[in-house]
Amino acid sequence: MSTASDACAWLVDLDGTLYHAAPVKAAMALELAAAGLRVAPLLRRFRAEHERVRAEAAPADPFARQLAGAALALGVEPATLHGVVEEWMFRRPGKWLRLARRRSFLAELAAFRAAGGRAALVSDYPARDKLEALGVTALFDTVVACGEPGGPRSMKPSPEGVLSAAARLGVAPALCLVIGDREDADGEAAKRAGMRFRRIAGL
Repeated sequence: MSTASDACAWLVDLDGTLYHAAPVKAAMALELAAAGLRVAPLLRRFRAEHERVRAEAAPADPFARQLAGAALALGVEPATLHGVVEEWMFRRPGKWLRLARRRSFLAELAAFRAAGGRAALVSDYPARDKLEALGVTALFDTVVACGEPGGPRSMKPSPEGVLSAAARLGVAPALCLVIGDREDADGEAAKRAGMRFRRIAGL
């Protein structure tokens, strides 16, 4: 198995790993408070649905299942909920993400890439807009994300996402290092895939 020093590929989580989540959440809580009561209940239910879908195994996109389940529970159209999620979870936070970047880790990742290492972004949510907002798209050779074309059919701790990333990079699982902020999700996915795990402490 790989260690941080001998790994050929890093498979990196996004939320809470590439940026400090707490200040972004605080900034968005203020925006939500200003928006009134219309948006917050929709987002709370959508996030709660995330953990339910995480435990499922089904031949369909987990992000779509999350949207459909939350919309059904709320009594709204999936397209309506999708619009709210797109605005409040992916578009609006963008302006705060760059300010909250984990600069030391991103510098470490850039150095790893410069030395010839490969890197993949593996996320349970659509990731490309956030990567662009963070300004780090070029640090990754490939993106494996639920809700995007070619994304996994199951969320972490399923190993599907990290194994798919390793295959795309052409690197054996034993030579991959999974990096994330959740032991129960990223860490367990790494264990099931036969990969080493490094936890990034949250803020």
